[in-house]
Amino acid sequence: MTARLDARPKRNHQNLVSMLGKQAKVLYPPAIALLIFLVIWQVLTSLPGATLPTPIQTVEETWELIINPFFDNGGNDKGLFWQVFTSLQRVALGYTLAAIVGIGLGILIGTSTFMFRALDPIFQVLRTVPPLAWLPISLAAFQQANPSAIFVIFITAIWPIIINTAEGVRQIPQDYNNVARVLRLSRTEYFFKILMPATVPYIFTGLRIGIGLSWLAIVAAEMLIGGVGIGFFIWDAWNSSRISDIIIAIIYVGLVGLLLDWLVGQVAKLVAPEEQKQG
Repeated sequence: MTARLDARPKRNHQNLVSMLGKQAKVLYPPAIALLIFLVIWQVLTSLPGATLPTPIQTVEETWELIINPFFDNGGNDKGLFWQVFTSLQRVALGYTLAAIVGIGLGILIGTSTFMFRALDPIFQVLRTVPPLAWLPISLAAFQQANPSAIFVIFITAIWPIIINTAEGVRQIPQDYNNVARVLRLSRTEYFFKILMPATVPYIFTGLRIGIGLSWLAIVAAEMLIGGVGIGFFIWDAWNSSRISDIIIAIIYVGLVGLLLDWLVGQVAKLVAPEEQKQG
């Protein structure tokens, strides 16, 4: 009995060491790459004639922004948290609308040959229009900056959702459709038991692409519409020659974009775990 009790701490210690070793293998490559990037950045920006700040200078000049992202002095003078939060609110609304409409239209043109032939050429043309090209149209239509920015997000994110959803519907194996006919499933039963389970992986592929495009679009749109938002913060910093502020804001933008993509991926794993394992 004593030998068994003595063996438990050793096994726990070995498991802990093994777990730390696995985590180290995952963290070492990006940590080394980040270190190399910072060294190159420091060297290049230390050369005579360099116009960008060094990493050390960037941190020194933006230290207040880094340690206090929650300040709010009214108007546009807000910390980075509130700038990002405002942008995320716009993205959440525009992206949600794009997901609802995009999935619905994707299923429609995926299940109807007539609708596919009628709408697909229009979608193929509209999806190639750059996001910011829609901004003047949205400003003319809504006459306000906030709904205009939300519309730009919507029109940017909707195309990959429509296209991937429609492709998922068209890729449903014919055997599934044959089984549905043999079992005489109703349209509702076919939708929930055949169509949706087979299409979910394609839908989430479109959703992941859409969330990335949404975040790109809102940052660009906010540079033009003004007000609170991380995009306008970057543009305002440029007009004020605060290059270090721009660099810190870009880091925020990248981290938030990565987080958004990760969140959609986690939802996909919860909704369709089997498909994710197969993928």
